[in-house]
Amino acid sequence: MIGAMIDPFGRPISYLRVSVTDRCDFRCVYCMAEDMTFLPKADVLSLEELDRLCSAFVALGVRKLRLTGGEPLVRRNIVGLIRSLGRHIASGQLDELTLTTNGSQLARYAGDLAAAGMRRINVSVDTLDPDKFATITRWGKLDQVMAGLAAAKSAGLKIKINAVALKGVNDGEFDRMIQWCGDEGFDLTIIEVMPMGEIGTDRIEQYLPLSLVRAKLQERWTLEDIDYRTGGPARYVRIKETGGRLGFITPLTHNFCESCNRVRLTCTGTLYMCLGQDDAADLREPLRASESDGPLMATIHEAIGRKPKGHDFVIDRRRGGPAVERHMSVTGG
Repeated sequence: MIGAMIDPFGRPISYLRVSVTDRCDFRCVYCMAEDMTFLPKADVLSLEELDRLCSAFVALGVRKLRLTGGEPLVRRNIVGLIRSLGRHIASGQLDELTLTTNGSQLARYAGDLAAAGMRRINVSVDTLDPDKFATITRWGKLDQVMAGLAAAKSAGLKIKINAVALKGVNDGEFDRMIQWCGDEGFDLTIIEVMPMGEIGTDRIEQYLPLSLVRAKLQERWTLEDIDYRTGGPARYVRIKETGGRLGFITPLTHNFCESCNRVRLTCTGTLYMCLGQDDAADLREPLRASESDGPLMATIHEAIGRKPKGHDFVIDRRRGGPAVERHMSVTGG
């Protein structure tokens, strides 16, 4: 490692999430407005530049690398980037290379992901009802995602399902999702709505505290606290009846900032030290200004020195707009 990254609060930064594109083939109601304006392609880093940036972070101590979007698998030639980054797994410098996807392209790419060195992926599925799925995603088809999940399972990929809790929408489905995940051998993580970007609706109408979800689940399931960690913000329990793991990501009811080990890189080379803060660092300029990684690494270290203690996410009726203006798809979901 070339000078490991330690933030002002003594937290080692070992996890990088990279948005390889802000584009997506869904328009999920909690993530985007339906009529999105995406970045001009000229502003987006090349795959070679993304590889160089990720490799610089690996040299600085990142052990886990997650590719996100938008939808990462709509980025042209993305499998080539994944194959290239897989060299850090082979060398032992990187513990895990993984991906978060909506599943729409998995039937096409699952085998390639496994062959490139991925062992585990996260797939966003908020409902098992096809009509409700179409409503939540606006453009998505549940059968397409299910075909992708089958392909990923067949390819040997370990799968975790991510479900955003939406009040009055999928709050009656979590028992069914737990049973389905148990039957399929998938882990499940339930996530609170995050107040990011203008989405054309009031998030207070969507927000469902996971403290209420957990209390309801405990009426049917035996939830046993475990110390399992994946390097991310979820807190896990074991479901005794299925043997599966259930995670809760609670940025609002119980934030996860005290143990934050993460930073996020956008497809334009902007580094966000915190998901819920606007402070950022431009890495594209030093990346392109020199063939040497010295100036780039100096900029990264300076940015990590500004990482805040925590975010300021709040959802209430007194705060009408989002906590931050950028959409989750820009930062990396």
